[in-house]
Amino acid sequence: MAKPVVLIAEELSPATLQALGPDFEVRNCDGANRDELLAALAAGVDAVLIRSATKMDAEAIAAAKGLKVIARAGVGLDNVDIPAATAAGVMVVNAPTSNIVSAAELAISLLLASARFISPAHAALRNGKWARSKYTGAELFEKTLGIVGFGRIGQLVAARMQAFGMNVIAYDPYLQPARAAQLGVKLVDLDVLLMNADFITIHLPKTKETANLIGVEALKKVKPSVRIVNAARGGVLDEAALYDALVEGRVAGAGLDVYSTEPCTDSPLFTLDQVVATPHLGASTDEAQERAGIAVAVSVRKALGGELVPDAVNVKGGAIHPEIRPSLPLVEKMAQILTSIAGELPVSFEVQVRGDIAEHDSSILATSAIKGALFAIGTEDVTYVNAPNLAEGRTTASVNTDPESSEYRSFISLRGALSDGRQVIVDGTLMGIRKVEKIINVEGFDLDLPPTENLLFLRYTDKPGVVGHVGNVLGISGINIAGMQVARTNAGGEALMALNIDSAVTSEIVGKISEESGAEFVRAVTLIS
Repeated sequence: MAKPVVLIAEELSPATLQALGPDFEVRNCDGANRDELLAALAAGVDAVLIRSATKMDAEAIAAAKGLKVIARAGVGLDNVDIPAATAAGVMVVNAPTSNIVSAAELAISLLLASARFISPAHAALRNGKWARSKYTGAELFEKTLGIVGFGRIGQLVAARMQAFGMNVIAYDPYLQPARAAQLGVKLVDLDVLLMNADFITIHLPKTKETANLIGVEALKKVKPSVRIVNAARGGVLDEAALYDALVEGRVAGAGLDVYSTEPCTDSPLFTLDQVVATPHLGASTDEAQERAGIAVAVSVRKALGGELVPDAVNVKGGAIHPEIRPSLPLVEKMAQILTSIAGELPVSFEVQVRGDIAEHDSSILATSAIKGALFAIGTEDVTYVNAPNLAEGRTTASVNTDPESSEYRSFISLRGALSDGRQVIVDGTLMGIRKVEKIINVEGFDLDLPPTENLLFLRYTDKPGVVGHVGNVLGISGINIAGMQVARTNAGGEALMALNIDSAVTSEIVGKISEESGAEFVRAVTLIS
């Protein structure tokens, strides 16, 4: 079997290739060269690894027939058309935590450089000028740092600047005050921050809501001694308004690493001694690049293996809570079992989540059910990105939750509605600290069944000899029984037999078992995980 093809479109660290391992065919191209990129994509690739210079827009995605993953070795995704990728069933992944330390350290570097005029003083000295009196700066000690956007990077900056003896306040409409208080930081309104901060650092993504957030009106509210640092995203800080405020003495200084248009080499801000500027170096450390490459390589391995990728940015359901994550493969297997027993793809699924896990967002389990069901009917290359599109018009899934569970701490019931109005039910749970997968109910019959790779189910009228018939056929066929359970409504009533077996059962063997046992139905299930 041919190895999946991974196209590396920009230079990545050697650790990236090591993390990919030997299971892929690796190709290389210059992603900044448009013609070369399109040709490489058209040749057929399963995944493409990029940084910031490669533009994966709708044209590039359309050219890449069979593409499954776009992996950005970094945080920003401005160069990836995410809606086009999602429409094409292509997973987009990035490395959201790879550069947070590097970005925080650069913001601090710019803050310090701005406070002490490092850049112009250095330039003057190189030009033979000893200009001590011209570049009198400001201390950070006992000053107030205002952090706009108190996410992971903002929190790293806060911890480091508190060690400088700074008082830290922050603006973040999505963070709980209790979390900020744990870090010794007070959450305030943006206007309060602007009026009280001696230094301001920006750590926000650029969105419709944040575009020019620090603009003309905001800069009328700051202290004239304030210094502002933006090492997050260009366009959050209005550069024209900043220039006017600096020239008019309403802002004392600025440190910039990002710009509304990049590359940027001719901004009027670069002419001012009060400004220290760098060319978007936030992630430009060896350590960050290596972490990013390794992270996306691992994501590519998972994605091409059909697994859920935590860093996927276009998976329906959003971020997955750690308490929900172990339930994803369980629900996939439950859906495969249900669909196999039904003998058809249900027209809809309902995932009922009960007990402790119900307090977390479990909406992703709807996609798990669809993915498992599509596997059961033989659909290939199903992922958490393309499963909803592949199922469109064929089946749907929904999730409902209830914190009450009478028997199990956490319990999941999967209900499939069939085209003739019947309903098939499979229940499962995760047992103990190790969260061992168990199927605990099939069609109303209580079980304690581990969902191993090969399963066999029989439904029949309870009578002597059925177990013997099944064992005889499997024995003659050389198929070992690893476990067997029988559940029944009552003596002589309906019964269900569930077997864990060591190898797959052919349709011919299923026919023999059905003939000799007289079972209502016999279903062999080979689980794909």
